[in-house]
Amino acid sequence: MPSDVQEVSAMADAPEDLQYTTDHVWVRPGNGDDVRVGLTAVGVEDLGEVLGVTLPEVGDELARGDVAVEVDTDDETVDVDAPVSGQVVAVNQVIVDAVSALASDPYGDGWLIALELDDPSELDDLLDADGYESLTESP
Repeated sequence: MPSDVQEVSAMADAPEDLQYTTDHVWVRPGNGDDVRVGLTAVGVEDLGEVLGVTLPEVGDELARGDVAVEVDTDDETVDVDAPVSGQVVAVNQVIVDAVSALASDPYGDGWLIALELDDPSELDDLLDADGYESLTESP
């Protein structure tokens, strides 16, 4: 996913309970070492019309920076990189069947994958909500 941050409207409101990458990916810590991963509202808006997604398989091992998900838009396929390393423990079939959930509920039903973290300290490298919002605010 392109890492260039663009000016954004009110969609920059980032939930406080999540952590973020500069590539518009969010991480929600869960039970133990499990996290959910998705695209921020800003990231989804930047993609334009989303036509479909390709998710990894449960059991796949992903290193931070590996392509975790492919998002097909009306004019390109965009790679979404894993923000942390871990094993895929769940994928969101809802968005395969109803990709509109990415835009309508990016922080809820629009999640992409769940990972069991290999190294929980990788979460320390992510941005908090204030840090992410400062990236997406108008100068």
